[in-house]
Amino acid sequence: MKIVAFAGSSSNNSINKKFATYAAKLFNAEETEVLDLNDYELPLYSVDKEKLVGKPPVAQKFLEKMESADVLVLSVAEHNAGLTAAFKNIYDWASRQKKLVFDNKPMLLLSTSPGKHGGKNALEAAKISLKWYGGNIRDTFSLPLFDENFDTEAGKISNKELDDALRDIIRNFDYETKTS
Repeated sequence: MKIVAFAGSSSNNSINKKFATYAAKLFNAEETEVLDLNDYELPLYSVDKEKLVGKPPVAQKFLEKMESADVLVLSVAEHNAGLTAAFKNIYDWASRQKKLVFDNKPMLLLSTSPGKHGGKNALEAAKISLKWYGGNIRDTFSLPLFDENFDTEAGKISNKELDDALRDIIRNFDYETKTS
């Protein structure tokens, strides 16, 4: 089994990338690949830009990563109660090449933030949006108060109750690929 994990953030110190990386390791997969959105940077999508640029190879590379996965682990970052422009942009470009960007792969959708709501607005926005683009979301988990509940030195959740809850989700994760 191959896990492809990434954060919906282009921050070099993304807490969502740290969280997605940790969650992906809990699957104990044969192969885990952690993507960095900075490797998929493109101009801000518009139909005018698409006419000039066409189908950028970097968007195709992103699609190939989604296709290569057996399971996707995505932790969305929240900017002003929504998804980040960097994340939305890559899947806007990719969706012009293939509508079902996330290829109906089983997905664990996560979010975290320094605040007590743990990025839940972005999580909810992703739940609404991703289903139209092949996001086969099997479960979700939001980690509040990242700085208090995640040990960045150890690279893991430090709050036992929250860690146990995430581990339960992964232990019971439905890997079977289903299409709607």
